[in-house]
Amino acid sequence: MSDKYLTNSENRPSNPREAKGPHATVRHGSVTVPIYAGTKGRKIRYTIAFHLNGRRHRRMFTDLDKAKREAKLAAEKIQRGLANNNDLSTRDREIFHAAKKMLAPLDLPILTALEEYVQARATLKELPLVTAAQEYMRQNAGVTIGVTVPQVYQELMVAKKQDGVGTDYLVQLKSILERFCRDFPGPILHVKSEQIDQWLRNTAMSASSRNNRLQNIKVLFTFAKQRNYLPKSDTTEASMVGKAKIPPQDIAIYTPKQFETLIRAAPVHLIPLLTICGFTGLRAAELKRLDWGAVNLDRRIIELRATQAKTAARRLIPISDNLAAWLTPLAEEGLVIPNLRVRDEATTLAKELGIGWPKNVLRHSCISYRIALTGDVPRTALESGNTPAIIFRHYREVVDEEAAKAWFGIMPPDDWAEKVAGTPRPENAG
Repeated sequence: MSDKYLTNSENRPSNPREAKGPHATVRHGSVTVPIYAGTKGRKIRYTIAFHLNGRRHRRMFTDLDKAKREAKLAAEKIQRGLANNNDLSTRDREIFHAAKKMLAPLDLPILTALEEYVQARATLKELPLVTAAQEYMRQNAGVTIGVTVPQVYQELMVAKKQDGVGTDYLVQLKSILERFCRDFPGPILHVKSEQIDQWLRNTAMSASSRNNRLQNIKVLFTFAKQRNYLPKSDTTEASMVGKAKIPPQDIAIYTPKQFETLIRAAPVHLIPLLTICGFTGLRAAELKRLDWGAVNLDRRIIELRATQAKTAARRLIPISDNLAAWLTPLAEEGLVIPNLRVRDEATTLAKELGIGWPKNVLRHSCISYRIALTGDVPRTALESGNTPAIIFRHYREVVDEEAAKAWFGIMPPDDWAEKVAGTPRPENAG
């Protein structure tokens, strides 16, 4: 049978909320042809839509009477076709009516249902359609479908601020994830691991930088999983992306003589940066957030709060005797480093002295000498906010115990307190 009994699905809007009934209908026998009214260019247009001889037909008129006449002709032709082709067997008619009955609750024409079924089977190949549907529902039960990557990012940032994470961490998340949102504006459920991997490879960067970006993306996907925007039973697509291999690198450190030369030549306002980083191994970013209230010279510890530490975990860092001697005349209130330009000044001074300023040189030097002095890798890892694996990989046997004693034996000059007292403190500056 080449034509449909009902033909009013052609112009049905895709959104059921916006569906509107036909303006008029024309019936002939068992066939109904609907007429829809719409506006185009401030003029009313009347459209009829129907199937005839296996093809869809859609015609538009500016006059309602003409549309009705054409609809009547179409209905008559369809009815004649039904009469001429009504050679279904009793069994076929039973199947036809049973199919109509099953589709009635879904409000789907038989041909539409059949088209969708054929497309699904072609996609699934040998996998039964019901099995695929059941597996999809199992994986996505309770999942909110359609939440976009930018939406998840906005919710993540709000949650992180509420959790009280550090400003630097938020800036890092913002920098990386906003780029990711621009390139992946669609639903997060649709983002695949191979797409993430290719996105990371598209920009030339070091292996450590690439891994850092991947870690931030994993944070985004883990958060989406917690919010039921991704299936909780599955590994996230971001977690399936492999890390870049970081080649072993030799670390650069100062000798005790080089560091003492630098400290002796430094003005008073550079001493907190040089001594705290050089004798505790604090990261520059952690020192930037440190205030004098966390420097307890009586107990000989620096308390780094979770919001100040890169690892988001509280640390207690011992103050060595020589560091206490350097800091005692300096201690006051407020930020330890009120002027963020001091790092650039220290770098310039080191280069002028011919010493240079290798990357993370103060932290690397302190950890190296600390291990040589104590021989305790887990303790040093805990104090420095590292892992024992990193310590073993980079810092063991770099220096000996004699050099370590010389490093932590660098003391201020005898007139240090007078020198500090005669030097005005720098004003706060960004």
